[in-house]
Amino acid sequence: MASSALDVDLQKTWRAYKKSADRGLRDELVRHYLPIVRFNAERIHAKLPSEVDVDDLVSAGVFGLLDAIDSFDLDRGVKFETFCSPRVRGAILDELRSLDWVPRLVRNRAQRIEQATKSLQNELGRSPNDEELASRIGVDRVEYKRIVRDSFAAGMLPLSRKLAETGGDGHEGDFLRDPNSVDPADEIQRRDLRETIARFLDKTEQLVLVLYYYEGMTMKEIGLSLDLSESRVSQMHSAILERLRWSVGKKPAPMLV
Repeated sequence: MASSALDVDLQKTWRAYKKSADRGLRDELVRHYLPIVRFNAERIHAKLPSEVDVDDLVSAGVFGLLDAIDSFDLDRGVKFETFCSPRVRGAILDELRSLDWVPRLVRNRAQRIEQATKSLQNELGRSPNDEELASRIGVDRVEYKRIVRDSFAAGMLPLSRKLAETGGDGHEGDFLRDPNSVDPADEIQRRDLRETIARFLDKTEQLVLVLYYYEGMTMKEIGLSLDLSESRVSQMHSAILERLRWSVGKKPAPMLV
């Protein structure tokens, strides 16, 4: 009965707001539906690093809620909760993108490592190793390596800056290695290897190489994919490598059994 009365009061508030656009009535609706914003913000926050403040996400979500309230049509027969949730989530995600929070997180974590390094140097009387630093900031070694890598990646210089500013001639960009450039010698080796594989291996053998070296599958997983036993795949793999060694060495290639 109380719930029914609440629904009636809510409908009255909706109708009154749509007629008058009164800000006080809108604020009443915002307070009523705020738990939807909090729910969506916490769900998104659960997938983000701890440095992201959930209250910042809630604040962004409120703007989505306001937009939903203003654009909601009472006569369409759609529940407002269903209508507003996508807009709330969209507002939160838009805010994350606009604030560019990733570089801020990287800097925050880099500062944690720097502080931990200074603290451990004072305690140990020497430079700490990776394990000690990872333990101090509360992460495993894999996560620590990733943080260090990201921290270095975040330290960027403008390519147009003249080297004269750092004691040289030209610009920073003039001396950067092009990661897309191809070493002719490496390209020739790769081409020869492709030709050798195509010439000496059948389709199944080629597939074994692709699944093992490029897809990272185990011998057992490859066997399940190709309907072969794990031991047979292992045997094929060893024989394939031996045949390729023979072919590269221009020796007669023994046949697979």
